[in-house]
Amino acid sequence: MNPTAQGPEATVTSWPPPFRVLAVLLGSASVVILVAGLQAAHNILGPIFLAMVLTIVVHPARTWLARRVPAGLATALSIIVVVVGVVGLGVCTVLAVARFATLLGTYAPVAKEKVDDLTAWLAKVGIGSDEVEAVARSFDLSNLLTLVSGALNGMFGLLSTLVFILAMCLFMAIDATALPRQLTSIGRRRPALVRALASFAVGTRRYLLVSTVFGLIVAVLDTAALYFLGVPAPLVWGLLAFLTNYIPNIGFIIGLVPPAILALLDGDFKLMLAVIVVYSLLNVIIQSVIQPKVVGEAVGLSVTLTFLSLIFWSWIMGPIGAVMAVPFTLFVRAIFVEADPAKRWLMPLIAGSAPVELLGDGDDLDDVDPQRAE
Repeated sequence: MNPTAQGPEATVTSWPPPFRVLAVLLGSASVVILVAGLQAAHNILGPIFLAMVLTIVVHPARTWLARRVPAGLATALSIIVVVVGVVGLGVCTVLAVARFATLLGTYAPVAKEKVDDLTAWLAKVGIGSDEVEAVARSFDLSNLLTLVSGALNGMFGLLSTLVFILAMCLFMAIDATALPRQLTSIGRRRPALVRALASFAVGTRRYLLVSTVFGLIVAVLDTAALYFLGVPAPLVWGLLAFLTNYIPNIGFIIGLVPPAILALLDGDFKLMLAVIVVYSLLNVIIQSVIQPKVVGEAVGLSVTLTFLSLIFWSWIMGPIGAVMAVPFTLFVRAIFVEADPAKRWLMPLIAGSAPVELLGDGDDLDDVDPQRAE
């Protein structure tokens, strides 16, 4: 086996076909084992990763404060910001689901009339009785109430996970004070790894910033549209649209369900259709067309890879995977692609545009300049 040089920085070893096939099989088996392990430990790994992302997001503010106030106070203020933000988002989600369940309960008689009208119309146009009964059962409001109540109980069950996430944020924020020295030491031996971690931090902040800005735009537009159409509790559904915006590509579908159902119960099929059309025009264009492109340009991921990341990480990590799909992918890219100079040729295939540039000015990873460490 004679290595053949391919340029000044790469060396490719020519393997005989049998060994090449064996290497592919062993690599595939390793990936399957790794994915199975991640899925088995998702209840622990998901909250830990979320805590790490929250620490990364709030760390520039902690660094800025540490230059003006004592480090301990800066860390405490950063933790307070994280606690208020996470608890606030959690409470808003619970309130939105609870409000939906309350409104559904008040529309029980109306729902029965709507279902009766629908089944009568289906029978009139010639649909068989079995199909009509199946449709009536599928539109049973009690089933929807049971589903919503189960989701609400599940959210209350996440309180222990929330406490774990906040505790991890506290510990990580305290340890972050020593991170500059640690990364500088690592950068002397592994400069590519430090640059990759900086790229992950920058990309994660950019992604959350873009998602937050677009979420606010969508929430304002949806709230105004629902208020104009006369749908009950438009502010609640605007808030829900903001929260679901953190789920790439398909988050608007989750935010559409409650106002569409209430439009049907409070009005008629025309009002429900109007809500669906408005959401499709606003949310599909903004969240599924414009936002993924902006996110791709901001973090260096193609639109297709962003969507596939949502599917994959939702399957592996559950709800946290859906919300953190892009940061998860950025982390994997940083560790397995950017940190290895021999694999950086994959970047044009992964990125929808040019890869994320490292700022290297001391604001990304605790005043660590990977170029200087090199």
